Amino acid sequence: MTMADTDIYNTAIVNKKYNGWRIDKFLTASFPDISRSQIQRLLNEGNVSCNGAVIEDNSCKVRENETYQLIIPEPEDAVPEPEDIPLEIVYEDDDLVVVNKPAGMTVHPAPGSPRGTLVNALLHHCQGRLSGIGGVKRPGIVHRIDKDTSGLLVVAKNDTAHKNLCEQFARHSIERTYYALVFGVPNPTNGRIETLIGRSPYDRKKMAIVKKNGKNAITNYKTLEVFKSLASLVQCNLETGRTHQIRVHMSSLGCNLIGDQLYEKNKKINAKGINESAKLYINNFPRQALHALSLGFIHPKTKKTLQFSSELPLDFKELMDNLRNL
Repeated sequence: MTMADTDIYNTAIVNKKYNGWRIDKFLTASFPDISRSQIQRLLNEGNVSCNGAVIEDNSCKVRENETYQLIIPEPEDAVPEPEDIPLEIVYEDDDLVVVNKPAGMTVHPAPGSPRGTLVNALLHHCQGRLSGIGGVKRPGIVHRIDKDTSGLLVVAKNDTAHKNLCEQFARHSIERTYYALVFGVPNPTNGRIETLIGRSPYDRKKMAIVKKNGKNAITNYKTLEVFKSLASLVQCNLETGRTHQIRVHMSSLGCNLIGDQLYEKNKKINAKGINESAKLYINNFPRQALHALSLGFIHPKTKKTLQFSSELPLDFKELMDNLRNL
């Protein structure tokens, strides 16, 4: 079983509940987004291993504390199609575009999301004039923000701009400020979090703070407003840009993002004697309350400092209003 860097892989550890289950049934229960027929096909193709050994008996029973790894080979790249999707363009010239991405829009095509992405919209808007360094699926994409995070991104129109912007990201010289609405109050209220972040060994969809084999991640944060000690508005400035960095770092403080469906999705405000309609709105907020508020960098060609900021989206403002009305 050979795994490419682009393959998607998932790990599941057998707990007492699943001891003695058939392997296909266990994997289907562990990965609800993957059908049983897909699981069986992956088993037949040798894409499932236990403690490093490829599974050859598709009817074997799993045992408590065994670790199974399931590899989903990434499909061949398909060329994204231009789509006439409205975009909020904050700035544009011959070298780059700064976009205010709405929540709910994926940055680039992926299995299950081939259309309706930022890349599809940019290909139409820029008439195909985007950097090719990112490959077929990610033309022009220098950095990403999560599908359900709103806010600013810079996109390169040519390879020279792409290389220069990537170098700025590598030097951690690009200024990125986010607003996050979190449950609870960070302690301390202001601070700097520096950890290693890597893929969670228990859930491959999640990132986690790890002791080794992770990437250095640094978040500087400041609590701007506290809502009855039940929630807070936190400003996060990134020195690095790891996957889910703010979500993981805020979670490490016990302050999960409101609406986050991946990290502690069952977190709720349960206090008595507060505005019930506001509480209901907050507890049912449908996405992580995270917005990429500002972005600053040196222009690749002119060498001038560019600084951009964006308005908070309507749903974020409404969430803040409800928090203030608790």
